[in-house]
Amino acid sequence: MSRARSLRRWSALSFAVWCALVLLAAGAGPASAAAGAPSTDRPVVDTDRGPVRGTAHGAYRSFEGIPFAAPPTGPLRWRLPQPAARWTGVRDAGTPGARCVQLPPVGPGGPSGSEDCLYLNVTSPNASASSASGGQRRPVMVWFHGGGFVNGAGDLYRPEQLAVQGDAVVVTVNYRLGIFGLFGHPALGGAPDFAIADQQAALRWVRANAGRFGGDPSDVTLFGESAGGLSVCAHLTSPASGGLFQRAILQSGSCSITMPPRSLLPTLGRYEPFVPEQRTLAAGVSAAAELGCDRPEPGAVLDCLRGIGAATLTTPELMMRFSLVSYGNRLLPEEPRRALEAGRFHRVPVIEGSTRDEMRIFLAQSLAAFPIPDAGAYRARVEQSFGAAAVPAVEAQYPVAAYPTPALAWAAVLSDASFTCPALRDSRAVARHVPTYVYRFSDRDAPNFTGLPEVEGFPYGASHGFELPYLFTMDAALTAPQRELSKRMTGDWTAFARTGRQPAAWPRFGPAGSVLSFAPGPGGIHVVDGPAEHHCAFWDAQWP
Repeated sequence: MSRARSLRRWSALSFAVWCALVLLAAGAGPASAAAGAPSTDRPVVDTDRGPVRGTAHGAYRSFEGIPFAAPPTGPLRWRLPQPAARWTGVRDAGTPGARCVQLPPVGPGGPSGSEDCLYLNVTSPNASASSASGGQRRPVMVWFHGGGFVNGAGDLYRPEQLAVQGDAVVVTVNYRLGIFGLFGHPALGGAPDFAIADQQAALRWVRANAGRFGGDPSDVTLFGESAGGLSVCAHLTSPASGGLFQRAILQSGSCSITMPPRSLLPTLGRYEPFVPEQRTLAAGVSAAAELGCDRPEPGAVLDCLRGIGAATLTTPELMMRFSLVSYGNRLLPEEPRRALEAGRFHRVPVIEGSTRDEMRIFLAQSLAAFPIPDAGAYRARVEQSFGAAAVPAVEAQYPVAAYPTPALAWAAVLSDASFTCPALRDSRAVARHVPTYVYRFSDRDAPNFTGLPEVEGFPYGASHGFELPYLFTMDAALTAPQRELSKRMTGDWTAFARTGRQPAAWPRFGPAGSVLSFAPGPGGIHVVDGPAEHHCAFWDAQWP
């Protein structure tokens, strides 16, 4: 059988749904141009590898495309990140570095990016501007992008509002994706989770260099959305990340995320982002054989695989096959959700949250081919995903008559079961040990910045990723009340980065299940009983 025929093929619809998953998680839609035209001032900062020349933008400065590790190319493909080489002279840091090899977020087009992609970007308030910190070093916020571990880049997110309003130094990071970042094979000695190791290398760079940009290297907050949130989860439980950060924010990326089988398409199995290392090793052995690199000598296998061009490896099937983070290895000794439950995680304050309608935008992409027109179709979906015995109980918790359409009822089921309740379950475990604050982004009129078409009768609402334009500068038009909400969220995120606490209006998460719901307008920001509103006692009993 030829190599092409041996690779499992995806249907067009499966790929469309995958595109939606990746697009939202990647913060799709181009970032807006930085506010204000760059001035002629080109500030220079001396890093531990050499000086870099950034760009001044009035109230803030940006330094883009700074290498934090050596290019993982050639013999360094599928090796842990190595130190970046020192340079002489001043390196230009006026434009972002290459994005990592990845699949297109949506629509036509092929793979893009480069294996030489381990770059980060630093945005800081202008040194000459008055500092709300009173001249002290500023908190540092390190952003890990989403994209399902197959797409995305740090430069997609413009953090000037966080930097200027919040008086913080913000670092956005690239990391290896798909088969380049999460491949495993016995010849490698396991599945080392190169993507997470890249992030740890970036955090070591921050520790060595944050002070040079006005930041406090002992006051580092990790934050990320979707795959970026999963990354933060990994760092909470990875021994190697100890001491590299002091606070953590997980946005729609809890350690316990799971999607039931056949929830979006009849052919899709259950999704869990963290898998045993042995599963990845088996996938690696299979992929090596399919690619013609089945060799008896371990070194020969790796030589063969490293000799294959990036374009050959960057197929949807191979990239998605290696889009899951492995545990049971040196970097992640145990499954992260089990580590949280056992209290084996780094003792840092945590914010965790989700959006009210997480799954709507994913489900929307499959409704044309697999509609849910009536109660019978809704009941069939429940049975396919949870089994016949669960149908009466799910219908009792989510009666079709309580929702505008059966499809929206099914989206509510999936949002609660897959995102909201798993996040609250993790928060309950973490809150036993550290200050924990939980939010829900609830603006059902949030702008659709994704480029995905609206579906008649199925509004996206507060879908997965729709909070991102409230924290980053993106091509999304916010109304005046939404801009006020953006300011409030920016203030809360950066205040947490500075102190690890929130004001009394945002109570710590505990037995009362208090969750701060964010929506615009009078009374839009208020405390809700998250577990009760999202039927979490029911879901916790289904998936202990």
